[in-house]
Amino acid sequence: MRTPLLRAASIVLVLAVWELGGRIPVALTFPSFTATAGAFGGMLADGTFLGAYAETVGPLLVGVTLTAIGGVAAGVAMGLSPRAEWLGVPLFVILQAAPSAAIIPLITFIYGIGFAAKVFAVVLLSTPVIVLNSYRGIRNTPVSLVEMSEAFLASRWQRIWKVVLPSASGLIFTGLRLGLAQGFTGAVLAELLITPTGVGDLITFYRSQAQYSHMYAAILSIIVVASVTITLLARLEHRLFRPELRTP
Repeated sequence: MRTPLLRAASIVLVLAVWELGGRIPVALTFPSFTATAGAFGGMLADGTFLGAYAETVGPLLVGVTLTAIGGVAAGVAMGLSPRAEWLGVPLFVILQAAPSAAIIPLITFIYGIGFAAKVFAVVLLSTPVIVLNSYRGIRNTPVSLVEMSEAFLASRWQRIWKVVLPSASGLIFTGLRLGLAQGFTGAVLAELLITPTGVGDLITFYRSQAQYSHMYAAILSIIVVASVTITLLARLEHRLFRPELRTP
């Protein structure tokens, strides 16, 4: 009971500081929370958000689906094969540490500014976390379980399907959850830096029109959508996996 109250109190405190900063104001481009909330409600009512997110969700789902299939397969291969581990781990660690905002504009030289560019941006940001979590899940399989399967004369494929993959499923799901969040970031960055569509275009458009309450409302919507989605997936993870398979 105490934790939800503390979270609610922290949110109220942030919103109160936001409202105070907007009323002072700390800058002409910084609206109050009430003004932003009013713009948020208006954009929600007139379908602005619905149309924008309809354009953002398409490449996000395509990119995350492709990465989920290829990324989990790559992570499992790296966890099972020392050669694949030697070749793949450094590459994906570098990709995870690379500054994505600097890399994404380079996509235009390969894919232009269309749908494919947004999908590639999603793949670029979501792949490392999905691959590395899948890899860690495979590598962290308890040795006792593997030895027990060997004692029961299980074949290599039986060990993989019935012992290794079930043991790694919690970390793999966590990678997919975090990969979705990274993919959403990639989609928005692509809309801001490459393709002026979707929710990223709302930010650019309202900034150019000096409608800062609407611009902050678009940013707030991104935070709300990401927070709600990640929270729901975290709860699903707690329902699907035993405590020892879940990430803390």
